[in-house]
Amino acid sequence: MTVPEHSFAAPAQTVTCNGLLFDMDGTIIDSTEAVVKNWQKIGREIGVDADVILATSHGRRSIDVLAMYEPKLANWDYISRVEALIPTEYGADAVEIPGSRAFLDDIDRRSLPWCIVTSGTRPLVSGWLDVLKLAHPKNLVTAEDVEHGKPDPACYLLGRTKLELAQENPSVVVFEDAPAGVRSGKAAGFRVVALATTHKIEQLVDAGADWIVRDMRSVRLKSWNKGTGEAELEIVDALLLCDTT
Repeated sequence: MTVPEHSFAAPAQTVTCNGLLFDMDGTIIDSTEAVVKNWQKIGREIGVDADVILATSHGRRSIDVLAMYEPKLANWDYISRVEALIPTEYGADAVEIPGSRAFLDDIDRRSLPWCIVTSGTRPLVSGWLDVLKLAHPKNLVTAEDVEHGKPDPACYLLGRTKLELAQENPSVVVFEDAPAGVRSGKAAGFRVVALATTHKIEQLVDAGADWIVRDMRSVRLKSWNKGTGEAELEIVDALLLCDTT
């Protein structure tokens, strides 16, 4: 499917929710170059072509990727140690996704419940947030916290739990860039905004994204009622792909 540039022109839409869950890489930051360099280094160590690893690694936990190519390294001690070094060794190779800093600063300042749910380890996530001086959420769900990574829904379900939302059936919106993450959010029963930052449009459509936007500049917090716990998001310049009522 070919989606022309002008297709990113849907009318502004207002979406109500009680909490937000964010993937990290490709959604809040773009550390593609750093990730490539890290897997190239590991590939040389284990004798596997980095291109082969990279074809299956995005949006997945390193422990799951290494289990395929070098099972003896598929342990948290090794992975946490290696990933902790990435932000310091390759910090200059990462940038924020356009609009992410402003949006996170706004929701954090206004105390809207939010959480990062990522396939990276805790040292990796904290390291990138520190290096890029981005807002830190009160809660994180990282690779070590769940038995099965994305597209399994466990990580996003845990993210909702960590938000401690008061509603009996809270409405949660997920922000993702990878098909595996979109499927994870949908399997958890949440609506998903997919960012077309790392994958083809048709892959995000096939994964079931509710909206597709170019980046975080298409989303803003329209209102937040702390008393009722209800937020209104405005999504602009998106491809509306399914019924989101």
